Amino acid sequence: MINTYQTSLPAPPVPPRLNRSHPVFMPAPLPSQGNSKTLIRFLVGAVLLHLLLSVGGFIYLYHLHQMDKFHSAEGKAAFLSSEKQRTSYKPMARMIVQQKSELKSISGYLEWDIHHSDLRAINYYRNSWLTIMEPGDYYVFSRVTFSKGNSEIPLVSMVKKRENETGAEMTVMQAFCSLETHSGPRSCTATQGEVITLKKGNQLSVWVQDLSLVDYNEGATAFGMYRI
Repeated sequence: MINTYQTSLPAPPVPPRLNRSHPVFMPAPLPSQGNSKTLIRFLVGAVLLHLLLSVGGFIYLYHLHQMDKFHSAEGKAAFLSSEKQRTSYKPMARMIVQQKSELKSISGYLEWDIHHSDLRAINYYRNSWLTIMEPGDYYVFSRVTFSKGNSEIPLVSMVKKRENETGAEMTVMQAFCSLETHSGPRSCTATQGEVITLKKGNQLSVWVQDLSLVDYNEGATAFGMYRI
């Protein structure tokens, strides 16, 4: 007999049981809206804080620069004021020659118009000599204008110095001029200036070989000094 119950076909699959659990794949949850707002607020706050710090730093540096400029200007003004005050007390003399109408042809010392001359911390002696009261280095200048000439003597002016009223005289400066080279008005000026170290009590004066040849008009002849 043929076995009709045997076959070569595979057995049908067993249907799944209803009570067996199967894994279910769920998508990852999206960030909540509240977290996004917090992040945005944090970033905005950081940017604003950085901006405020930058502006504050700029204002501080600008203020510091202005204060430095102010203190620098203030210090400079104080220095100039102090220097001006210090200079205003330095010994100084600016002498104007005493005007003369007629003079004999003799050598001698020029006399100064004390009432129209300027003196500070320097004394005068017998209208011709200036007495040093404070020792130091002085710039001494002399300007002597000659309105006449003499063919027998040179037109020369000499600055004389002596240690005191009774000391021996010595020439510390001299200058010459000539009327022969002037085709216009007959006058020439002997000008000189030099730094001289002077002690307290030293005296200076201007000597010429012929007092009658000097131009005594205002501004033509002068003498002075100041401590440097």
